[in-house]
Amino acid sequence: MPNNRIGLLVTVLMVILFLFPLNGCKHRDREVREKKIFGQQELLIGLIPEQNIFRQRERYLVLRKYLSERLGINVTFTSLSRYGNIIERFTAEKMDGAFFGSFTYALAHRQLDVEPIVRPVNLDGTSTYHGYIFTRKDSGIKTVGDMKGKRFAFVEHATTAGYLFPLAYFRDSGIKDIKQYLGQSFFSGSHDAAILAVLNKEADIGAAKNTIYDQLASENRRVEQELIVLAASGVVPQNSLAVRKDLDPELKKELKRILLEMDENSEGMDVLQRFGARNFMETTDKDYAYVYTLASHVGIDLKTYRYTNQ
Repeated sequence: MPNNRIGLLVTVLMVILFLFPLNGCKHRDREVREKKIFGQQELLIGLIPEQNIFRQRERYLVLRKYLSERLGINVTFTSLSRYGNIIERFTAEKMDGAFFGSFTYALAHRQLDVEPIVRPVNLDGTSTYHGYIFTRKDSGIKTVGDMKGKRFAFVEHATTAGYLFPLAYFRDSGIKDIKQYLGQSFFSGSHDAAILAVLNKEADIGAAKNTIYDQLASENRRVEQELIVLAASGVVPQNSLAVRKDLDPELKKELKRILLEMDENSEGMDVLQRFGARNFMETTDKDYAYVYTLASHVGIDLKTYRYTNQ
């Protein structure tokens, strides 16, 4: 009887050892069979220069690798030197998508018919931002009236926080010609540069998005000690990924699914942490209502809006 039991045990163990690798092979074979084949083997996504370009590239590097492995195609991010370049370069370089700022998205939607799919949720749980208008605490500036003849640091003509909001802010005070009202104005090219311009007394007043302002404040104590926020805009979506209208539907669907499900696996969670986000959330054109309202308020036709930064 003992021998029979030993024989039975050996048989069971052999069956288990046989089945486990077999099931593993079946699982791997199923993954291969389910791997999607898209109409293209590369995906080019643009990045606007909201902050120092080298820090931005480092942030998106981990996301690029994750998406390339999951999609099975080569994903490339290309950094733009200027905000406004996104419209021209999107077409010229045949980009498949871009992480648009709120105003550049509104322009691209009206002019190129791009479709928003997702945006990151910050580590603090927010997925939107708002614009700040700020000055030095020792500037003596408290109201719009105090700004007459002063130096103003904008970000770019194609930013909500760095141009559209302050434009509406002055318009609400009855000032339509800001160039004539201000002593000097210039475009810094990025939000952190506008903040530093005021901090270092290269400008008297500045405008930027609160997320970059708060980030700089956490890294540089002088921001909190020496600057003061005078006004804040309504909220708009964090930089969102939008894709061209004619992108392969299956690729668009899979890209969206992978990003939305990143927080459901350990590898994705690690990438999100290094990227600086909690997860990604679905985004639609309706989320940009405030941007459309601001543009209309200051008389900007998004369909035909063209400019040159000076």
